[in-house]
Amino acid sequence: MLKKELLTRFLRYTSITSQSDAKATVVPSTDGQWELAKLLKNDLLELGLVDLKLSPTCVLTGRLPSNLPSDFTRQVPKIGFVAHLDTVDVSLNPDLHPQLIKYTGGDVLLNKEHNVSMKATENPDLAKYIGQDILFSDGLSVLGSDNKAAISAIAVALKELQENPMLYHGELYFAFVPDEEIGLRGSKTLDLKDFPVEFAYTIDCCELGEVVYETFNGGVAKIDIQGVSAHPMSAKGVLVNPTLVAMDLANCFDRKQTPENTDGKDGYIWVKGLTSNQSKATLMLDIRDHHKDLYEAKKNYIQEAVAFTRKRYPTAVINLDLSDTYGNINDSITEDNRMCIDYIYKAMKNLNITPKTIAMRGSTDGSVLSAKGLPTPNFFTGGHNFHSKFEFLPMDSFEKSCQMVLEIVRLTTTE
Repeated sequence: MLKKELLTRFLRYTSITSQSDAKATVVPSTDGQWELAKLLKNDLLELGLVDLKLSPTCVLTGRLPSNLPSDFTRQVPKIGFVAHLDTVDVSLNPDLHPQLIKYTGGDVLLNKEHNVSMKATENPDLAKYIGQDILFSDGLSVLGSDNKAAISAIAVALKELQENPMLYHGELYFAFVPDEEIGLRGSKTLDLKDFPVEFAYTIDCCELGEVVYETFNGGVAKIDIQGVSAHPMSAKGVLVNPTLVAMDLANCFDRKQTPENTDGKDGYIWVKGLTSNQSKATLMLDIRDHHKDLYEAKKNYIQEAVAFTRKRYPTAVINLDLSDTYGNINDSITEDNRMCIDYIYKAMKNLNITPKTIAMRGSTDGSVLSAKGLPTPNFFTGGHNFHSKFEFLPMDSFEKSCQMVLEIVRLTTTE
């Protein structure tokens, strides 16, 4: 029954194109996210949510009132669930066309007309799901399980709670945010007054059993360099080439502490971009580290490198803009709120799911919310190959993601 409902919801939500656009300067970055949010608002109203609010930045929030009996005395925390509205832009068709295929092994023909096949040898995870129904893309776009699988899982869980009044629950809150794929822009605008929970969960990314409560601390450094221009005939002792100044700055950073030379919990400083002409240059850096103290040390080192370069080029004007983007979820976890993680593992045990705990070399909307003081770990949607035309979502795993929502809700009233 859950699978049928999940498929129906997924096809409903993927029929709306809601790809985000990194070039846009507004939130949300695309009109399709407004369209999806308005549709979803109507769906949530039918599913029993109250206090529905769609903010000026397309953040949709709502509350499911408690149905606990009047004689219920156990203290039940207010909890929330978060999903994002956008799909990623990876230069594929923005329109999504999922297809359900019974996987029997071997390669999968995704698109006969365009001769697109998914090779089993290049996708060994497929072998885990022989005999199962799997959602695939049409080979021309992503599937959209990132993150419309989460939206669907939440909607179907709400339907179950609505239709089964004996499934007791406390106050539950839900938030759907735009532009996660382009820097977590939407969650940064979420007003916690509209989401007054003790802890929350994002449902995003990754295969059955994956759990994330450790992410990078992330920041950005923008270094603007104003050189001194001069005609080559009179340049000696006068000209300061901003491109070379930027290159000198870039060479201050350890080439072994870059994304391509690190893994696990190793941090890095990534020289992400350099634009320049004979007068100006801009150097862009990404700063990442799981450990807060090492993250702060990297920021301090960048400041020292800029100060050193200013001394080398006293007639140049070098400005540093250093900002934090998000935090490590784990930094918000304390003994008093650690039950939010414990509930994930207890739910998995009860559902016979083997946990796969990941220290993510990236972030989720929970990274932003945790930095605001709201601990927000993440659990799986069940999908594979995100941000790829070979993205796929086994229906059994999809169902387990939805069951996780229901089981965590149940645990908050019984544990």
